[in-house]
Amino acid sequence: MPRRKPSPKQSRRTDTRRARDSSAESQSPSGVFGGALVREEPGPGGEMYMVRPIPGSNATKFYRCPGCDHDIRPGVAHVVTWPSEPGGANERRHWHTGCWSGRGTRSLTRRWS
Repeated sequence: MPRRKPSPKQSRRTDTRRARDSSAESQSPSGVFGGALVREEPGPGGEMYMVRPIPGSNATKFYRCPGCDHDIRPGVAHVVTWPSEPGGANERRHWHTGCWSGRGTRSLTRRWS
């Protein structure tokens, strides 16, 4: 029995998939921590802080939010912040996204020594 020719639809699908994959590679953000999106924002006390969002799928431990002093449970999306100055990465804190957004309207509820 003779074979059929491939339909033109199939070849178009693979072409668009290749084009989409190559455009996604060119748009990937480059930054610290393996290409993770890190931005700089003003934080508490007028200092500049580096801010990195953590998706819920990567949140695997419990943390205490300094904005509301409640737990950030595993599986909850949040942000990690640290001062921009050299050596500031040792002062990383995990915040609820909403608490970090509202940091200008309230003070910290917890202080670290």
